[in-house]
This record gives sequence, structure tokens and C-alpha cells, in this order.
Amino acid sequence: MFERSRGGENALLIQPHAGGPPAEGVLEEFGELARSAGATVAAVLTAKIDRPNPATLIGSGKLEEVKAACEAMGADLVLVNHALSPVQERNLERALERRVVDRTGLILDIFSQRARSAEGKLQVELAQLKHMATRLVRGWTHLERQRGGSIGLRGPGETQLETDRRLLQKRVEMLQKRLEKVEVQHTQMRRARVRSELPRVALVGYTNAGKSTLFNALTGADAYAADQLFATLDPTVRRIALSGNERSKGDVVLADTVGFVRDLPHELVAAFRSTLSEAREADLLLHVIDADDPLRDERMAQVDAVLHEIGAGDIPQLRVFNKIDRIEGASPRIDSDGEVPAAVWLSARDGLGLGLLRAALRDRLDLRRIVGGIDLPTDAGRLRARLHALGAIREERHEADGWHLDIDLPLADAARLAAQPDGAPLRALLSAEAPEIYDDRFPVESDA
Repeated sequence: MFERSRGGENALLIQPHAGGPPAEGVLEEFGELARSAGATVAAVLTAKIDRPNPATLIGSGKLEEVKAACEAMGADLVLVNHALSPVQERNLERALERRVVDRTGLILDIFSQRARSAEGKLQVELAQLKHMATRLVRGWTHLERQRGGSIGLRGPGETQLETDRRLLQKRVEMLQKRLEKVEVQHTQMRRARVRSELPRVALVGYTNAGKSTLFNALTGADAYAADQLFATLDPTVRRIALSGNERSKGDVVLADTVGFVRDLPHELVAAFRSTLSEAREADLLLHVIDADDPLRDERMAQVDAVLHEIGAGDIPQLRVFNKIDRIEGASPRIDSDGEVPAAVWLSARDGLGLGLLRAALRDRLDLRRIVGGIDLPTDAGRLRARLHALGAIREERHEADGWHLDIDLPLADAARLAAQPDGAPLRALLSAEAPEIYDDRFPVESDA
């Protein structure tokens, strides 16, 4: 076997395809993946494959062409935009005398560079070990003996190989246990958010669509955002106010998630289950789309396919067409489906249209507010305490027979409290401010 280079910065890309030319945008995305991993793209070769070669994926003629191109361009790394079996990867490395990395390995390498949280690093390592597990064979050829079942073939190579397998399996089991503990902690935090009855919104979309930039613009956070694929891996959650009322905080819980790409490897979907669980458990998905992308319809379909794969396909979506600053003559607007906002056009970078997005979120999440005055009797201390806990009381005045309160709270909270046995004062306010809610939940005869 050849000595592996420690550099690996100069890469030759191979794009296998069947039938006609590669699909539009595939080569560009693969090049962006390579550059995101830190490689310099020396050349790109396409390889038409009608019947994949089980030994090397590509045919012998194309293999010679790739080797000649590597020598001419000085490439010490070959990236293949296709999943390779362990046998194919080893045979290609032997024939080309260079490191060969398939699409899954490339994405894993990017993930390992970008993960920042302890959980993210655990998830990346677990995915890498599972990917590596099938590639241990012949990793110790300098020991001359490999795994075998015949007399004379049991040697130090087999011993080292089996030792590696056992150590790797122990490490995988340890990582899985640690991730299970982290998942329990995250589940408890998500349950706390559910108990607080805050609507949950998750940002999803194709990678590099501007999710993190939009997240920062809405929350004032400083989540890492860059013009590169998979800039954000670790889930980030913030509470934001959509009402514009400074006294009312945390109207919505907003979560930023990892971006999707075409043909996202299944093991990566499994490895980042905690990130994607924010999408699965959301009340509403903000599907962020690069409005200037010529392949935006295809990207939208690919994101929808991944959402169905992770069990989030039935969650309502509000589409956000971002980067309108790149489209001449475009301006912020809301597209509606009947009376329901269906899409918002904005520029997160320039802050254009963020007010429209907040308004659309309020409409989609039914975040209308009830504002008015109510009179509480002296025996309504429990209701008064709940209103204080929600931060809904703007002004309070003590009177001889109880309290007069000026309140401002979300309609959903008002309806929930009005349904309690002591909620009669709120029911009176609801009947005036939101008669459609009152008539639906509290028929006239119920108050008789």
C-alpha cells in the first residue's frame, strides 16, 4: 500500500452519472462541499456509468484517465460524488496511489470541522466510527497476515484487526450511552418549553439558504453564519417576542437546525437526530429558501423529502424566500393562501421584510392578543397569580371588593385561563374581544 499524504488539500473531483449529463447544480454543489472541507479543486471529471464496476465503480479506461489527471494536476486527493463500498474505496486507492474519499466521508469531514458543542462532537465521532467500521480490513497490511479461517493464515494481522474491531465497538457503545444521556437532558428541556406553552418554530431549509442569518436577525443572537455549506451544525434555540410589546417576552421559541443537501446520507440523519428533533417537534416550520437560486424549486422538493424522512412532513410550513436583495426590483411582501400567510419574501442580511415575517408568524400561530380591563373578586387570587406569572398585568388597582386589572396577554393564554372554573372575568373580556373564540368554547348556556 502507498504512504498516505498528510496534505490532501489539492483534490480531483469525480462526478459519476448515468445516461445523459449530470443534473444541473450537482457539480457546483459538490465543488462547494470540497471547498467547505478545505480542499482546493484541481480538476473535475465526469464518469458515465451504465453498469457500476463492483471493484472500482468506474471502468478501467476512466481509471487510467483519472490517474493521468491526478499526476498532471498534482492532486493528492480524489473525491467521488457517490457512495463507495469499502472494497471500491480500497481498490481505487491502490490503483490511483492517492487517498479516495466518497460523498459520505466528505460530508463527515465537514461535520467534524464544524461541530462546536459537546453533543455535536459526540454525534460526529459516532457517525465517523460507524462509517469507518467497514473499512478496517487490510488497514494493517504491513503485518502481512489478514483475517482468515485456514491454517497458516492466522497471524499478527488478524490479531491487530480484531483488536481494532473490539476497541472501535467499545467506543461506539460508550458514545451511544453518552448521547442517550444528552438526549434525555434535551428531552427534559423540550418538555419544559411545552409546559410553558410557548409555540415552537424551527428553521429548516437547504444548506446555505441563509437560515442562521435570519435566526440572528430575528433573535439578536450571534450564531455563526457564513457563505458556505453546513456553516451551522449544532442546534441553537432562542425565545423571541413577536408582539412588539416589550413587557411580554418569549412569545415564540425559535430553533435553528442543520441545513439539508441532496442525497443526505442516512447515517448523518440518524447521527443528528437531536438537531432534527427540533424540526419534528415544532408547531410551525420556517422553510428558508434562497430566492435567487435557479434551482430553488428542486431544493424545496429535496428539503420536503428529508422532512418526510425524519417524520416532520406533516408539520405546517411558512415559506421564507430569502436573499431578495440579489433580485433586481424585488421587494418584501407576503403571499397568502386564502386568508392564511403562505410565504414571505425578505432579505435577512439587510433586515428587509422582518416585520412582515413577524406578522405572518403571529397570524399562522394565532398569536392575537387580548387587551382590556377586568374586575376580580377577592376570592380570585389564584387567577390573579396566574396572570402575574404570565406577565400579563400592565396595571393593577386594589378596590374594596377585589382588584381591577389592565391586562395584555396572548389570545391562547386568555382562552386557556377562561376555561378554568374561576375564569368568568376573562370569559366576559373574551366575549367582547374575540367573540368567535368565545362562541366556540363557551356556549351561552354554559354561563347560565
